[in-house]
Amino acid sequence: MELILLCSHIATLLAASPTRPILIALDGRCGSGKTTLAAQLAERFPGSRTIHTDDYYLPPAQRVPGWETLPCANMDLKRLRAEVLNPARAGQPFSYIAYSCREGAYLPPVSCQPARLVIVEGSYSHHPALADCYDLRVFVTCSKAEQTLRLQAREGARYPAFAQRWIPLEEGYFAKYSIEESADLILDPEKGMIEATKS
Repeated sequence: MELILLCSHIATLLAASPTRPILIALDGRCGSGKTTLAAQLAERFPGSRTIHTDDYYLPPAQRVPGWETLPCANMDLKRLRAEVLNPARAGQPFSYIAYSCREGAYLPPVSCQPARLVIVEGSYSHHPALADCYDLRVFVTCSKAEQTLRLQAREGARYPAFAQRWIPLEEGYFAKYSIEESADLILDPEKGMIEATKS
């Protein structure tokens, strides 16, 4: 049901702006289902383009000392904006270079044609430095218990180290920038879809 409602919101935005691209951002807690949701949206909107913020981690050598305690200090948001968001919003072709943490290297460039719908998926996509690029910001969340179960299944033996490092850093980002409170929509499997009320 939540997916149907979200698709309806997106279809309304596309219909209201037939001459320009629509950009949406899916931020939220790790393990909450952002990547799965992005894939589901891509299936329902053929011709859309999905960008993952995971491709914009900084190489370790470029991170500032103490980045482990500074929200977003491990992200290259300026490059994400310059390479993807600005040209995509202008309806222009763009090319980007993903950084692979697993391989510890930049991957070959990916060239993209203009798309009517661009989905930016991943943690830190709602950062204030990018907020004006989007037509819709969706915060995806779940209970702490559900997050733990999902991450344990996903990370396996790496879960304790993952939880100790990444969850506090992410929660610090949410709190510092009021990410959940400033979203347009909140998706929670236990509560459904909530339209945020901003003051």
